[in-house]
Amino acid sequence: MSSTTQSLTAPELADYERDGYVIRKGLLSAEEVTALNAVVNNDKSIADAVYGRTDASGATTELALWQDLGDDMFGALARSRRIVDSMNAMLGGEAAFFHSKLTLKRPKVGGAWDWHQDYGYWYRSGFLMPDMASVFIALDPCRKENGCLQVLKGSHKLGRIEHGINKEQVGADMGRVEAAMKRMELVYAEMDPGDALFFHGNTLHSSSANTSDRTRNVLLCCYSRADNPSILDKPNTKITPIDPLDDDRVMDWLDKPIDAQRPFAKASPAA
Repeated sequence: MSSTTQSLTAPELADYERDGYVIRKGLLSAEEVTALNAVVNNDKSIADAVYGRTDASGATTELALWQDLGDDMFGALARSRRIVDSMNAMLGGEAAFFHSKLTLKRPKVGGAWDWHQDYGYWYRSGFLMPDMASVFIALDPCRKENGCLQVLKGSHKLGRIEHGINKEQVGADMGRVEAAMKRMELVYAEMDPGDALFFHGNTLHSSSANTSDRTRNVLLCCYSRADNPSILDKPNTKITPIDPLDDDRVMDWLDKPIDAQRPFAKASPAA
C-alpha cells in the first residue's frame, strides 16, 4: 500500500484540528502487529528495560522508553511515511523524532494513568512550543475493561494546564480537568490491534486500570516539530531528524533484534 493512502487524509486532519485527536483504523497490518508483539513478548532487551509506574491506588503499569531511532522494527515504524507524513501535516512543518515507548498493562493488575497532557511533561523538558504530538498504536485490543485510552474531545484548545506529582505519576490539575469535563465530551478510544490514535501534545487523556484477563500493550511514538528543540542540553531532551521510510519496507526489519546496547530511559511521560 502506498504511503499516500496510509497517511492521514484531509478530512482526518480536519478532525484532528477540531478534536485534538483522530483514530485511524488499521494503520498497521496484522503481519506488522504480530511481528511487533513477538518482540514485545520475547526480546530480552525489552524485558530488561521494563520498569513500573504506580498510580494513586498503588497499582503498577509497566513501560519501556527509548530515544533513538534504532535499526529494528520499532525504528522503522517510527520513521514510516504513514506516520511521518501525518506528523508533518499535524505539526505544520517538518517533524523530528522525540521518543518511543511501550506501555504494558498486565491482566487484573495493570494500573491507571492519571489525567494529563503530554506537553505538561514536555514543557518541563524545555520545549517552548506545544508543537508536539504522538501516535498511540494498539498492539492488543484496547477496551474499557482493560484500560483503553480516554480523551477529552477538543481539550487541546485549553492550552497547557499545570501538572503536579501524584504517587509516581505527574498529573494535570484536577480542578481544571473536572471543569473541562463539564464542557467537553469524554471519549473511550476503543481500538483493535493495528489501529492508531494520533493526538496533540495538549490533549487531555488518561486510562483506567486493567480489570480484564488480557493484556493491554501499546506502542507510542512521539514527535516535535524540528524547529522546536528543547532549550535544555540534556540527553533525554534531544530530538532526531528523520529520514522517512516507505511503508512497505517496515517488514524488512522483521529479523533484526533490538540492539542489546540500546540505552533505554528510566523515566517517562505517561499514557
